Amino acid sequence: MEKRSPFKLALLTMKGMAMGAADVVPGVSGGTIAFISGIYEELIESINKISFGALKVWKNEGFKKFWEHINGTFFVFLFAGIGISIVSLAKVVTHFLETQPILLWSFFFGLIIASVWLVSKSVKKWSAGAIVALLIGIGVAFYITTIQSVAAVDTKWFILLSGALAICAMILPGISGAFILLLLGSYDNVLAAITERDFGTIGLFAVGCLIGLLSFARVLKFLFNKFKNVTVALLTGFMIGSLNKVWPWKKTLSMRENSHGEMVPFIQENVLPSDFIGDAQLLLATVSLVIGFLLIVGLEKFAPKEK
Repeated sequence: MEKRSPFKLALLTMKGMAMGAADVVPGVSGGTIAFISGIYEELIESINKISFGALKVWKNEGFKKFWEHINGTFFVFLFAGIGISIVSLAKVVTHFLETQPILLWSFFFGLIIASVWLVSKSVKKWSAGAIVALLIGIGVAFYITTIQSVAAVDTKWFILLSGALAICAMILPGISGAFILLLLGSYDNVLAAITERDFGTIGLFAVGCLIGLLSFARVLKFLFNKFKNVTVALLTGFMIGSLNKVWPWKKTLSMRENSHGEMVPFIQENVLPSDFIGDAQLLLATVSLVIGFLLIVGLEKFAPKEK
């Protein structure tokens, strides 16, 4: 892998922070940020380097060669950014979800629209296979956004399983790991563990993430190596389908009690701004959408490209 300058390492940390911020929100994928910021394939490739073969490199050639083999510096700065963002922004994001949901969802709607446009340009040829993959991606992601959450299972094995499933979604552009946690009923438990520094639960969740990451990344590497065009089309479809989840104007059909004993929306359906009950904030929502769109376009246009 290319050796990064201090500036590029700082930029990598900021990309990690953007991924972490996205992963906190049910409906937005950190994988989307990784894809449009030019580090997605390096992330998948580097994860796949973590294996028993890497341990042999350590044994035979020393720690320095092992560190270079697994692209260790990349992981340190990227995951430092993700960690900083999740710890610092968990409360901020949940606050805006409660107080300004329309503006927050509008921002992410614009972000994903821009991501769809930029990622779709990576498809070299829209063959029949790519179009079918796009439609499958749209259908799968849309269906996931319509599934109702199950009741939380407060056991150690379920936290482990939740981590494994959520991390698979987190590295897929368009499918939100936080939303998968919400579907499993584990979102409140994990978020509470982060904000309350419950290291036991955090540790179990992290082990689950590690298991899911190491196994699923190998599947993605195979798909990128053998069927890159179709895979990118599929990921583009995932992002388009996920727009159903982040539509800003919703009608609440039922409520649920979160881990703090507070009643929050459970089942919602999308409505037009004109049919929204309350202040639709149409002007401010449009501004938020445009800001989200321009942020991603600017990141793609002006950020130094990774080789």
